[in-house]
Amino acid sequence: MTSIVEALVPGGKASPGPPLGPSLGPLGVNIKEVVEKINEKTKNYNGMQVPIKIIVDDKKNVEIEVGIPPTASLIMKELGIQKGSGNAGSEIVGNLSIPQVVKIAHMKKEDVLSYDLKSAMKEVMGTCVPMGVAVEGVKAKDCQRELENGKFDDLLVGEEW
Repeated sequence: MTSIVEALVPGGKASPGPPLGPSLGPLGVNIKEVVEKINEKTKNYNGMQVPIKIIVDDKKNVEIEVGIPPTASLIMKELGIQKGSGNAGSEIVGNLSIPQVVKIAHMKKEDVLSYDLKSAMKEVMGTCVPMGVAVEGVKAKDCQRELENGKFDDLLVGEEW
């Protein structure tokens, strides 16, 4: 029978301790090898929480699927901040540019519910709201409206979805 273990691990720094060790131990696989493979596959997401799925078949073959970190983690990495604002309505902790929003939207392409780039960008900006992150120097909600009204269309020419 195939077993699946899902976890959220620090990019490039997973360890045999919880949550992986206790979940993998009963499956009879070499935990150290699995952790090394996970760290190799997630090293580009250093400093972010990364969703992973470990699939172990009857013959103890291990397959590791790496997901995309949460949008909030991508925003924090892009801005170089450790956390969002505790007072999102009055405290701004960073400012994303439209190219940065586009970059994050492309990274999340497989996970978003959007069918086009503008909608995906609006999802990214929606995540900025409770984090206290501005977009193009204005509140993220206001920037969503500006995007919808076509203010940034010239910047999106040639961007594929």
